[in-house]
Amino acid sequence: MTLSFRPLSLLALLWALTLPAQAQGALEQAQSHWYAGRQAEAVNTLEAALTTQPRDAKLRFALAWMRQEQGQTGSAEQLLRSLIEEFPDHSEAQNNLAVILAQRGDLDAAQHLLERAVQLHPEHWQAQENLGDLLLRLAQRAYLRAAQSPAPGSVQLKLKLLEPLLRAPQR
Repeated sequence: MTLSFRPLSLLALLWALTLPAQAQGALEQAQSHWYAGRQAEAVNTLEAALTTQPRDAKLRFALAWMRQEQGQTGSAEQLLRSLIEEFPDHSEAQNNLAVILAQRGDLDAAQHLLERAVQLHPEHWQAQENLGDLLLRLAQRAYLRAAQSPAPGSVQLKLKLLEPLLRAPQR
């Protein structure tokens, strides 16, 4: 299955959020390092800024995003869980944590987070798309379970029809 979920991008984060001057400077500097291929410097910039602004949700989210992009999902997950606990209305953090959980196969927890993200921010297109992709995977799971019983042939047909959607290329 090639279905993929996408976290909110750092660039989208900068466009979507207004930041205090100090945090904005650190975030812009980190972004500049990141897109120049200096990911370690970007992470170091955010970590340094967080020593003086440990409760800054935008800096914490950006650090979680960078760690997620680097494949450090355990660290990203921990940061996102902490962020959601402290800021329960942070829809971007919920979307990104859902991406990690869905990739790990925890579809039910991912669904809960995506539904919450969409409830908080109905125009959050990435959360909407991720929820749609997740619902396709949940449908596949249900059909596969049904196919293990003496289910009618319609279950096999539905699985076959679902396959192209699950393999559809992502933007």
